Amino acid sequence: MASQLDRTQHDRALTKKILWKLDCHILPPLALLWLCNFIDRSNVGNARIAGLEKDLHLHGNQFNIVLTVFYASYLLVEVPSNLVMKKVRPNRWIPFLVMTWGAVTTLTALVHNFGALIAIRLALGICEGGLLPGIILYLSTIYKPHEFQLRVGIFYASASLSGAFGGLLASAILNMDGIGNLAGWRWIFVLEGLATVLASFIAAYFLPASISEAKFLTEEEKEFALARFHRVETVTSTTIESQVIPSELEKGEKGDIETREDVVSPDSQSKPVHLTDEKFEMYEVIRGLTDFQTWCTGVAYGGLIVSLYSFSLFLPTIVAGLGYSGKDAQLHTVPPYVPATVLTVIVAVMSDRLKWRGPFILICLPFAIIGYILAIAAKTNAQRYGAVFLIAAGVYPSGPAILSILPNNGAGYYKRATTTALQLAVANSGGFIATNIYTSDQAPTYIRGHSITLAFLIMAWILIAVNVTYCMWENKARAEGRRQGNIAAYEELWKSGKTRAPIGDRHPDFRFTL
Repeated sequence: MASQLDRTQHDRALTKKILWKLDCHILPPLALLWLCNFIDRSNVGNARIAGLEKDLHLHGNQFNIVLTVFYASYLLVEVPSNLVMKKVRPNRWIPFLVMTWGAVTTLTALVHNFGALIAIRLALGICEGGLLPGIILYLSTIYKPHEFQLRVGIFYASASLSGAFGGLLASAILNMDGIGNLAGWRWIFVLEGLATVLASFIAAYFLPASISEAKFLTEEEKEFALARFHRVETVTSTTIESQVIPSELEKGEKGDIETREDVVSPDSQSKPVHLTDEKFEMYEVIRGLTDFQTWCTGVAYGGLIVSLYSFSLFLPTIVAGLGYSGKDAQLHTVPPYVPATVLTVIVAVMSDRLKWRGPFILICLPFAIIGYILAIAAKTNAQRYGAVFLIAAGVYPSGPAILSILPNNGAGYYKRATTTALQLAVANSGGFIATNIYTSDQAPTYIRGHSITLAFLIMAWILIAVNVTYCMWENKARAEGRRQGNIAAYEELWKSGKTRAPIGDRHPDFRFTL
């Protein structure tokens, strides 16, 4: 008994040590890249109030068109990028994407007309589209499911931080107006683009391709981390076993079943097919493309993105409409992001601890909904400015929770690669809406834009409630033994040669995270 207790304490200490090393070497580079991503995506909003619109002679809704075309190319590359990443290796592919968009951002300083700006924004979308799905998939190969949202929350918090930092940085860069015969808004793109390129090299240096190739782990730590990662945990007091495919699962500890099962074929002599060893199968891609939760959460996240993107892109403009101008307007975009950043991390910690995703979204989104209602009903600029604090506090903490649902609720590398990317591709369609609902004729109240965004957030709340209900219903069915036929169905697929992928989330003892 004492020996077992000592072993348990040793495992816990080693787990803590490994997670600390992973966090210190992986999260800072990813947070840096995500910070660059949001700054480079939203700096056009800062450049707009610094003179871009006037210098390029944009009129009418041309600025909105500039924002819209970015998403046309952005969403098309998300699924292909995730499928390519396994071949190229994530610690090379992700920094490569960042380096290319940094170069494109820098070139934005050279545009002199509407057409050139359109072309550069299309190119920027191609370069940036693969980043977020790539990061989510990469983290899902490093961390266990209920360690996941905290890590997503930490790098996602850098997005809300970027909103604050972007305003401060733009305010400082505007002091360079006229240097080298370049307008201040052009220097925003030059300096922020070059900083992004530098960040890509930093990330390439620090990020490991996988746990087994993490040089900062000792051999003992690598062996333990891999065993821990690939361990299957069940929802019952016994290990998952089946009379049909008795050797399909490795035995593990008690607890919630994880999404990273190492499931093998009936004739494989219990040799596990690990997540990172899985071979490409179109059947798994199709399984991801037709997954209910992917579409439900994807459309819900799209509603969230209408708020998230419009908020980051148009906040400088809205603040300018409240009576502020120049550097003062840039600086007033900073405070709303501060509480949002803190709440994002707090919610992520609680979400992993309680193993909830959807319920926290259902709690947080009403803050943003109330914020938009206040913005619509506001009679003074102080009320309108106060509303943006509520909006940020509701929207930003919800993002990591949505992004954590599919990695927790789907198993198998290529299914997960497809679902995480498709979720974002569907969601980023909201970018087309976000970039066109705040038009100059609505200033300074933007009631129509706020009303449209409010409707999308309500839709998102309803869809998340549907997804939570579906997960509860499916878990209940599995607990009552009504999904045992999944094993026979999987065996038939195996015998027919349609799949050699793990049974994964189809196993009747797999449990969905709410």
